[in-house]
Amino acid sequence: MKVSNDDLIKLYGNMWLIRMFEQRAADLFAKGVLPGFIHLGVGQEAFMAGTHYSIKPGDSIGTSHREHGLLLLLGITPGALMAELYGKATGSNKGKGGSMHACLPENGALGCNGILGSAQTIINGYGFAHKVRKTGNIAVTIFGDGAANRGDVHEGMNLASVMNLPVVFIIVDNGYGISMSSKNSSVVTDLSARAAGYGMPGVTADGNDVLAVIEATSEAFKRAREGGGPSVVEFKTYRHRGHFEGDPTPYRSKEELEMWMKKDPILRLEKILLDRNVINEKQMKDIKAEQLAIVDDAQKFAEVSPYPEGPEGYGDVFYKYEGRD
Repeated sequence: MKVSNDDLIKLYGNMWLIRMFEQRAADLFAKGVLPGFIHLGVGQEAFMAGTHYSIKPGDSIGTSHREHGLLLLLGITPGALMAELYGKATGSNKGKGGSMHACLPENGALGCNGILGSAQTIINGYGFAHKVRKTGNIAVTIFGDGAANRGDVHEGMNLASVMNLPVVFIIVDNGYGISMSSKNSSVVTDLSARAAGYGMPGVTADGNDVLAVIEATSEAFKRAREGGGPSVVEFKTYRHRGHFEGDPTPYRSKEELEMWMKKDPILRLEKILLDRNVINEKQMKDIKAEQLAIVDDAQKFAEVSPYPEGPEGYGDVFYKYEGRD
């Protein structure tokens, strides 16, 4: 798929926004500013920016626990997402969603299910709705190599195939399910091979190459939109940080981390931009400075925002139907 120079520059900016937002969250968590647990996607920016590239308004996107970056690209403002991490009333979900459950349903950002691996059955409801209503939209569910081994995932894939739903299952294989290497949790090297068992296409792509991500997702999304049914797209990538902030990562070697750092997705895109003379190093620095300023403003917004009042804890418990008390 041909990606214009302007789009390449936008992708570069988006990837730096994700990287800087996540690094700032890591710093704030280490200082004890952010409550709860957070799981960061540093090193996985290409898969998020590349997947977002082919998403259209009206699509339904179910994220996992490590996709703050995709939530930003789907429309949650940096300030609102940072405030959500702080637990502030001005957060995207009034401080109630936090890191894992931030969402923006009106933009198709469905957020993360509390039980990893369970969203892959629920996503079929969105796919079925798009099919019945003939919206031309698709439903996308994102999960990791660990969740891929849950029975719910296989049930979801089977149902999507039987009903020929416009659903795309994206597996983010970053090498580990918490501390368990994917090499020890599956006998197949490429998890996308499982798609054949459900009669749907499956492809594995380099999740650290944003252009490879765009190629894989654009084809799967196009197929789903045109009534071709579901498919599986797997991205091989790597998280630079632990499973959660504070994870000492004793399960991986220094050599392994260094090898993957050399495959940094942002560095790889920078090489493409320079080799093609799309932008120069001065322009790259300017883009980085712009994204850093956005993250600085997001932090300032979160810091001065108020915490929710006590009674607010009783709100949003039940869904309010229009026209009904």
